[in-house]
Amino acid sequence: MKIFLDCEFTQLNQDSKLISLALVSESAEEFYVELTDTYSIDDCSDFVIQNVSPHLDPLRYGQSFVEAQVSLRGFLGSFAEELEVCSDAPYWDWRFFCDLVCAGHQPWPVQVMNQPTNLAILFNKVDAEALEQVELSDPPHHALLDARMLAELFKTLASRLVLSL
Repeated sequence: MKIFLDCEFTQLNQDSKLISLALVSESAEEFYVELTDTYSIDDCSDFVIQNVSPHLDPLRYGQSFVEAQVSLRGFLGSFAEELEVCSDAPYWDWRFFCDLVCAGHQPWPVQVMNQPTNLAILFNKVDAEALEQVELSDPPHHALLDARMLAELFKTLASRLVLSL
């Protein structure tokens, strides 16, 4: 089972802190959390303040890091099949996913593959004509909406690849 990962974080540097994390499975199960105790607005770049922060809803989705870890491990544990985590930005998103899953020396979830699939590489292999037929809106800079978009894009492109074979 492919599961599509997207994260929002404070800035593009090595000191970046996780703001939100989303997973959307091929079968449409979703996990979304906004962390309430891992960063402050002072940690955020101007881009994040202007484009990410307005989309956050901490009253609805906010959890502490520890609560988010328990929720995430519960979500992952609800799947019987092996999970392949797919991201269009694994350099950033995978690290945050691993940090949240394994914080406090938690064991790696047995049903989760221990390396991500880089969707950017897969999408680069797709026929340019197939990509041109896919209509995408500007990224909303919201982890859940972006993860949904990745899942839909993968589904659309995969069906076109199958038809062209």
